Amino acid sequence: MDKSFQIERFCHIRDNRILLNGETIFETDQTDFSSFIKAAYKTLDVDYSKFFKMDNLSKLAFMSADILLKNETEKNVALVLSNKASSLDTDRKHQKSIADSTNFYPSPSVFVYTLPNICLGEISIKHGLYSENAFFVFDKFNPSALLDYTNSLLHIGGTEKVLCGWVDFDNGKYDAFLYVVAKKGTFAHTTKELIRLY
Repeated sequence: MDKSFQIERFCHIRDNRILLNGETIFETDQTDFSSFIKAAYKTLDVDYSKFFKMDNLSKLAFMSADILLKNETEKNVALVLSNKASSLDTDRKHQKSIADSTNFYPSPSVFVYTLPNICLGEISIKHGLYSENAFFVFDKFNPSALLDYTNSLLHIGGTEKVLCGWVDFDNGKYDAFLYVVAKKGTFAHTTKELIRLY
């Protein structure tokens, strides 16, 4: 497997800022995630009516992906995301809805987001993707594992591009670093470069 791939573009969402290829495209002084992501949605002209029904992890992943895929014409784009907290933030809300329920019926609108890979479905629906997808849970950002899995997908020819990276949300703390890997790009797709860009 001597064929190498490259990173076309990347996006960060953290510390009340959104960056595309290292350049700030949105920033606010609002520290609350809900206010921040709502302002970003409006400013960046995102159009997806289900956005405000999503849990916070899905909003974070969706916003990052939408920035990277907004002008993408290729539909054979695999999705490979990872995080540390899984869907724990939503799981807590689901458990609370069970405990608080007077009629013993938890909220179905919360329950639907009690798996971390649900955000992959939201991204796929918005961008019309029918490709491979996976969501991994690691102790921390794991560039080697993401690199190996992504390169395998591209080598076997099951996809033309891969949107991959880290998207973590827990207790109001959020961190997203997503990037698109393809045959041609601007940055080397290596573990060293992923660590530098992250």
